[in-house]
Amino acid sequence: QVQLVESGGGLVQAGGSLRLSCAVSGRTFSSYHMGWFRQAPGKEREFVARISSSGDSTDYTNSVKGRFTISRDNAKNTVYLQMNSLRLEDTAVYYCAAVLFCSAYGCYRESEYDYWGQGTQVTVSS
Repeated sequence: QVQLVESGGGLVQAGGSLRLSCAVSGRTFSSYHMGWFRQAPGKEREFVARISSSGDSTDYTNSVKGRFTISRDNAKNTVYLQMNSLRLEDTAVYYCAAVLFCSAYGCYRESEYDYWGQGTQVTVSS
């Protein structure tokens, strides 16, 4: 029932910034915990960031702390990922994901999320 559509990807030079958006078409967006994952060619999908349903709790993988910011606007049914100081290794397809309840593992794993977007490509160039 819940559908997620990412946008905002593109090509950006190293050191630049990009903001990704994830529009959620479901009726209960405000009830969902949201996450961002990414997958580079030849690599497994990895956790990037997560945010609680109310937006008052966030977490990030170590490699993006201080550079990326996850946020949400429940009135717009949208979650964002602001990416600053982009590096070549940030190049990947970025996916947003949603789940009603986090498990005891803390919503860091793909298997903990029930709904996924189609992904948006982010390419960082030198």
